[in-house]
Amino acid sequence: MTVPTLTLNNGVEIPQLGFGVFQVPPQDTKGVVLEAFEVGYRHIDTAQMYGNEAGVGAALAESGLSRDDVFVTTKLNNGFLEHDAALDAVKRSLDALGTDHVDLLLIHWPLPTVADYVARWRTLEQVYADGGARAIGVSNFQPAHLHRLRDETTVTPAVNQIEVHPYLRNDEARAAGQELGIVTEAWSPIAQGKVLDDPVLLRIAESVGRTPAQVTLRWHVQRGDVVFPKSVTRSRMEENFALFDFELSATDMADIGALDRHERTGPDPDVFDYVPAT
Repeated sequence: MTVPTLTLNNGVEIPQLGFGVFQVPPQDTKGVVLEAFEVGYRHIDTAQMYGNEAGVGAALAESGLSRDDVFVTTKLNNGFLEHDAALDAVKRSLDALGTDHVDLLLIHWPLPTVADYVARWRTLEQVYADGGARAIGVSNFQPAHLHRLRDETTVTPAVNQIEVHPYLRNDEARAAGQELGIVTEAWSPIAQGKVLDDPVLLRIAESVGRTPAQVTLRWHVQRGDVVFPKSVTRSRMEENFALFDFELSATDMADIGALDRHERTGPDPDVFDYVPAT
């Protein structure tokens, strides 16, 4: 099954379906990612915060896949607020991943109450200019944060990775991204499983002969977002990968969209201020 790609605002192609390794234990990451490669995933989303970049790198090295065939994303951790510290952290990520570049490098959280995300963005611009990342973007940025980057910097983020699921459409952040040519990536796409028992999703799943998870992920895909579900179970990896041989009707899409409750599973980016010791 061929995974479609989206074109980022600098011309880089990103697979619309990826595999996330959030909360995958470091000692298990290599094996899990190798299984994901066997299923067919060619887009891996990790982060410094997850502590498992080395496992992703080991899987890349052992897989036999060409580096150019795998799209790798990582994210700058919240503790690296100063220019030199951030550059050193990116170098350590590249070393752990066993590569001289990532395909996408993100600021993990804006931290607007404790740090200057514009200064950190300028550091990512340098990494991009130096070839350490094929594209750069942000995660958990609100519309005001995106507009400030547009007004004060030179490179528009390629991606904004934000919480999106049927109980949190996050329309304002998605619309701001569309306005600025920024692709939305949806994290927590099934709301940590909370949506899977929803009667609307159960009804639609039965009508199309799919699981509620597949219906939810297909909803994301048809909205034009990038999605990267995580599972350590082979059967679930395969289930999540089987999204491109069916479609949801316009009525189904509208019914799922109507489930929005403005309900987050994660922190509010406007006030989240966690900065770990580094």
